[in-house]
Amino acid sequence: MKILVTGANGFIGKNLIAELNNKGYQEIFKFNRDTDPSLLDTYTKECDFVFHLAGVNRHQDDVEFIKGNCDFTSELLGKLKENNNKTPVLITSSTQANKDNPYGRSKKAAEDLLLSYERETGAKTLIYRLPNVFGKWSRPNYNSVVATFCYNIARNLNIQVHNPNTELTLCYIDEVIAEFVRGLEGNETRYQEFCVVPVIHKILLGELAEKIYSFKNSRPTLIMPSLEKDFDRQLYSTFLSYLEEDNFSYKLNKNVDDRGWLSEFIKSKANGQIFLSKTRPGITRGNHWHHTKVEKFLVIQGEAAIRLRKINTEEVLEYRVNGKNLEVVDIPVGFTHSITNSGKEDLITLFWANEIFNPEKPDTYFLGV
Repeated sequence: MKILVTGANGFIGKNLIAELNNKGYQEIFKFNRDTDPSLLDTYTKECDFVFHLAGVNRHQDDVEFIKGNCDFTSELLGKLKENNNKTPVLITSSTQANKDNPYGRSKKAAEDLLLSYERETGAKTLIYRLPNVFGKWSRPNYNSVVATFCYNIARNLNIQVHNPNTELTLCYIDEVIAEFVRGLEGNETRYQEFCVVPVIHKILLGELAEKIYSFKNSRPTLIMPSLEKDFDRQLYSTFLSYLEEDNFSYKLNKNVDDRGWLSEFIKSKANGQIFLSKTRPGITRGNHWHHTKVEKFLVIQGEAAIRLRKINTEEVLEYRVNGKNLEVVDIPVGFTHSITNSGKEDLITLFWANEIFNPEKPDTYFLGV
């Protein structure tokens, strides 16, 4: 199947082509403003589907909206008619198409051209009035507030929030691309004469800024905000895509003593915290118990003896674990517990606790196993 993608170097175009390649579509004609214009004739002769993504979103000259959004659409459809190619055409319009501004009028004019083309030729058309789309590879300081906020906040630059109560309607790029693939396969989602991306998100501008700042602050504080909702996971992934390439990593603090070291990794108000330690041979950690805090121990290098004793009893339970055979040991409340490096190499252990350590209320009571 031969697919023509106009606007191939744009935000949506790059994401679409990457996913089409993932799905095995290899014959893709990529057309953008730098492509030899004569190739449009060749591509419109041979293509079996058209993704018309090219357009102008922002410009100082209102005339450029008509040239970029309407005139090129007319040229594209004219070439398809000349070549008697009635292949389906999918076009990205905008929710602005029903508004009386230069950009909106140009998008509405492009829609009308497509609908007229459909009536004249019988070719299938798919018109998507997209809201603000966000995700990786979107251009900051252009027409995406999410891209701009992510880019600036990642670089300690100021952002402007004129009215924090402004409501935004957003759509994630992967949801858009998934819907476009359904359209390619003849399973598009329609609402009256338009096609729609079925998953959208609404958020206030101030809330959006707060979320992105919380992602940035999670690196020094280690406290991860909730990623329970799809939108939050998508936004977090988007934020990380805007980090500077020399700033992907960040250092953790190591608490070092004669036993080895211990370092906190991730904290979450909803899901506790993860930390890890290195323990020298023969050294024992722990010998304490908790009222409410529970933990999981996972040895990932070396050999260890994990011992537990229910307080006010004498029976000692022992679990022999090692990094070759991964085995998680749960530490219930009311059991004093310890972990001893029983091998000859350093012991590396991963720990999870169901709450973030609070030095003012540590819930830790020392008692030998």
